[in-house]
Amino acid sequence: MTASTGGSKLVPKKFKWSLDYTLKHRSSNEISNPPGYNANVTHHHADTTREVDPNLIVKRSWDFALGPIKQVPMNLFLMYMAGNSISIFPIMMVGMLFMRPIKAILSLTSAFKMIEGSHHVVQKLVFVFGNVVNLALALYKCQSMGLLPTHASDWLAFVQPQERIEFYGGGVSLL
Repeated sequence: MTASTGGSKLVPKKFKWSLDYTLKHRSSNEISNPPGYNANVTHHHADTTREVDPNLIVKRSWDFALGPIKQVPMNLFLMYMAGNSISIFPIMMVGMLFMRPIKAILSLTSAFKMIEGSHHVVQKLVFVFGNVVNLALALYKCQSMGLLPTHASDWLAFVQPQERIEFYGGGVSLL
């Protein structure tokens, strides 16, 4: 507080962003509006009609259609990190690689029910293609783990399994 020039009465110093919370000018029942509130501006969120932009619908549907293709790099990284051993993490990852695309393809009509536009047929094809690519990655991972029956000995008991001709360990042939 600073002293005024006219006597011993103390006058509070006014700052640009200061608020006066004293009630000496108002009645005790009246509460002031918060800073930044304007009573003249009315907001009618419920009364306004929401106009839908057709370009926004097309953009959102393309984002949805390209979603499975955008998952391919992450799935490749997870396949690399999981390795080719038969253990719980690679098996769970392969299960998820199979289940997600199958569920997405089976729910294609409900997924695209709300999305309309001139490109909806092409978008559905791109969506299905991305899920088929993810299924192909899952099949490749199963093949690299040795889970797919690719030799005759996998199906027939009387056929001898393939024998390894040579073994490698640490970059050296162990014949």
